[in-house]
Amino acid sequence: MSQPYRADADGSAFDFRHIEAELARGYSDPFFIIDARLVREKARRFRAAMPRVFPHYAVKVNPATEILAALHDEGVGFEIASRAELDVLLGLGVPAHEILYSNPIKSHAYLTHAIECGVTWYVIDAIEELHKVHAAKPDANLYLRIHTSNEGSVWKLSNKFGAFEDEAEQLIAEAARIGAGLAGVGFHVGSQCKNIQNWPIGIRASRETFEKMKAVGLEPRFLNLSGGFPVSMGDEVPSIEEIGKAVNRELENISDSVHVVAEPGRFMVADTGVFVCQVIGTATRDGKRWLYLDAGIHRGLGELSNEFRFTIHTDRDGPNIPWTVAGPTCDGLDVCMTDQPLPQGLQAGDFIYVHDHGAYSAAYANTFNGFPIPNTVVVNAD
Repeated sequence: MSQPYRADADGSAFDFRHIEAELARGYSDPFFIIDARLVREKARRFRAAMPRVFPHYAVKVNPATEILAALHDEGVGFEIASRAELDVLLGLGVPAHEILYSNPIKSHAYLTHAIECGVTWYVIDAIEELHKVHAAKPDANLYLRIHTSNEGSVWKLSNKFGAFEDEAEQLIAEAARIGAGLAGVGFHVGSQCKNIQNWPIGIRASRETFEKMKAVGLEPRFLNLSGGFPVSMGDEVPSIEEIGKAVNRELENISDSVHVVAEPGRFMVADTGVFVCQVIGTATRDGKRWLYLDAGIHRGLGELSNEFRFTIHTDRDGPNIPWTVAGPTCDGLDVCMTDQPLPQGLQAGDFIYVHDHGAYSAAYANTFNGFPIPNTVVVNAD
């Protein structure tokens, strides 16, 4: 296990000696282990690929304070979706006026708290939200989230958020009528986007929206490319450098007076960490082999699925067979994946290592059935 895992395009790799050291202290429950040094390298790599695009890390992806602190030290900004995320950033000394509130639908209580704390930038994608934010903070800086292509993304977000063209036009007109501070446009290409063209499509649509804003007297000065920047999970995905070339080329058509940001989350942390769990039992059901782990959908493996097949390995050797992988709870939905090739001889007590698991899954974990949330161990935090 001491051999480092697959090197990224920039040559960095997770060092499995960190896991060996943690296991030497004794194992009782699953845990995530993240290398903050790699997080810092990912932040620098993002900035190098798109020098004009200022990154605001999406806190929801992994809110571990050591990760947030490392990114803050690197000069990265932040994007939030809730009161709790805002409060942890304020506790780290992040200025409120630099934080983006990018949840399109906000409760009145959370909105009021953000305003009281000094947050000034808010996303909207509906007339109702425009009126809600404007009534609470007439001088708010607003950015309109428009609908855009999510083709080629593993998780599509365009079915839940984003104003379609006619809706955007109505919203722009209403913002001008009531004197709201609509200052920019944003879009989201979908999570784990493998289609580079989604970014140029979104930027072109944003530029067209800018023209509609200008036509009613609004002055656009902000463009948010949001997230979706992918990482390899053992499959082929476009590199951040390839995406950057397409983005940089399209941004040449955007005025230098427009401040351009993005909200990378998965890209910053996914392949900087590994999830460690243990086999608790095996069974044969209807001729199929089942592998039960001490972690599952509720307990750290919320993204592990037939759609999201992370690279998994174990210390046990031998020929692989297809396993159905399930968690420890009594929930019939706590089944992660089917036909996962793993060694035939796996048995209770064997460790399972899930790579590229620094994003989302720790945040998804809950205490269903009384199982504790896995710990997050951050190495090289200083």
